[in-house]
Amino acid sequence: MDVHEYQAKELLAKHGVAVPPGTIAFSPDQAVYAATELGGSHWVVKAQIHAGARGKAGGVKFCRTYHEVQQAARELLGKRLVTGQTGPEGKPVQRVYVELADPFEREIYLGYVLDRKLERVRVIASKHGGMEIEEIAKNTPEELLQVIVEPAVGLQPFQARELAFQLGLNLKQVSRAVQTILGAYRAFRDCDATMLEINPLVVTKDDKVLALDAKMSFDDNALFRRRNIVDMQDPSQSDPREAEAAKYNLNYIGLDGEIGCIVNGAGLAMATMDMIKHAGASPANFLDVGGGASAERVATAFRLVLSDSRVKAVLVNIFAGINRCDWVAQGVVDAVRETNIAVPLVVRLAGTNVEAGRKILEESGINIITADTLKEAAEKAVAAIGKTA
Repeated sequence: MDVHEYQAKELLAKHGVAVPPGTIAFSPDQAVYAATELGGSHWVVKAQIHAGARGKAGGVKFCRTYHEVQQAARELLGKRLVTGQTGPEGKPVQRVYVELADPFEREIYLGYVLDRKLERVRVIASKHGGMEIEEIAKNTPEELLQVIVEPAVGLQPFQARELAFQLGLNLKQVSRAVQTILGAYRAFRDCDATMLEINPLVVTKDDKVLALDAKMSFDDNALFRRRNIVDMQDPSQSDPREAEAAKYNLNYIGLDGEIGCIVNGAGLAMATMDMIKHAGASPANFLDVGGGASAERVATAFRLVLSDSRVKAVLVNIFAGINRCDWVAQGVVDAVRETNIAVPLVVRLAGTNVEAGRKILEESGINIITADTLKEAAEKAVAAIGKTA
């Protein structure tokens, strides 16, 4: 789960990280009122979407007058902002963040990520902020600073001090940077985050260290104990099909292909998508119905897949272990009758009660293309697209 910049900053501020004063606004008039409440003479109006690279896409506007603040908010609100991280469809801008824009002298990169290979939190920093981490790693890899955190003791003050000195900060800046580095780590740990990025972390003329931008992602499996994080969820930033799938504990991710996939197990789903690509087409989605692929869950999966107008064929690939092929087959038959599927349907069943499952499909009277292997199923799905193209 992701949150907006202003929400990430709220969490950071609660853990002792200094952030510039700012206020959220949902209309141009609210944006102007926010600027007057903040005071000052320069402001920045930022589109709030769950994606980075907003500045390059025109989603961050610097303003010197209240009229410019109003105009910037009017240009952004209601727009679909397309950045390098959103895809061509972009993300809707339903709120803007009005922030006091004070001058600063330096930009620094600071990030925290859960390293699943090491099973540790990795802290990453660079003297060069304002760029994406990929650019930093490519252009100045020798200046990429990293600290591996031992979970038994957490990030230690001496590690934060070493990092601050390596970033080239003076004594006064170091003490404030240490507070920021440790506070950000506590926010990462206490909120069950999987990624925290402060880019840029800026140093002002009076030696303040401020989080000018912030991104946070959280572990979905820990949200049951983080109700304050759940309340920050913005449904407008996610695919409505993904939100619908979550209600039924289905794992769905929309893609841009033409063959819809309904598979049990994440690994098998990935293999199915790879086989479709190998056969010459592209998957329209990743959909894992899980181990308990009941008739109801399969029917729900069909509705989700067929809600994508780009889908020209559906491939069902089930390997039944805990589950049973006859249950899945009955779910497929019920789903087809319920949804009146108008595209070719390819079904491959294997595992427990596979013969009973195949019999249900054969006796259903429905035009279903069956396959014995994954390779055969993918090839038949691609061929079916060729017949209907």
